[in-house]
Amino acid sequence: MSAAVSSNASQAGLAAPGSRPLRLLAETDLELDLARAVAGGNGPVGAHCIHELWMRGALAVHIEAALERLWASAAGTIPDWLPMRHIECLPLVYEVAARFQPRRRGRSNLYLVLLDYRDSRDEPYGIYVGATRLPIAQRFDQHKAGIRAAGSVLRRGLELLPGPTLHLQGIARADALDIEERLAEALRAEGLLVQGGH
Repeated sequence: MSAAVSSNASQAGLAAPGSRPLRLLAETDLELDLARAVAGGNGPVGAHCIHELWMRGALAVHIEAALERLWASAAGTIPDWLPMRHIECLPLVYEVAARFQPRRRGRSNLYLVLLDYRDSRDEPYGIYVGATRLPIAQRFDQHKAGIRAAGSVLRRGLELLPGPTLHLQGIARADALDIEERLAEALRAEGLLVQGGH
């Protein structure tokens, strides 16, 4: 085999993470593609490899190590949807968010924020569910700056989790508000600590 990333992984680079473009790869091939992506500084392919390992239930220590290697080699090319730390519930969040589909296109965006509860709860993380007409990164920055901020995001917001809601960007306002509420309820029903969703 050449040192290049496999054609499956190369084609996956632009796919949405929720589609799991590498789901059919054997784990050994996935690990090889990850090593090649890290060596070549290929953030999109490395992100998809890590994402697929994550969705398959790889150990937290393995995901953290892979994230560290990828950030060290390809920080400038890693897609925004790849979290910066291991979150045990991430596969569940993808599964729940995929249940919701908008009826119409528009200008509103659903977003999720990872909340840090390591100082006060056994479960270290929670999720904030929100809807906005702004780009979600701009809305997160507003929260952190105290502008129309939810207290939970202002005090405990660690990072956006855009991957699970990529399909819920650019949707009608009525759909966004409806899905925001139902998504928050569905995540709570799965046992996650959820803020927002109103």
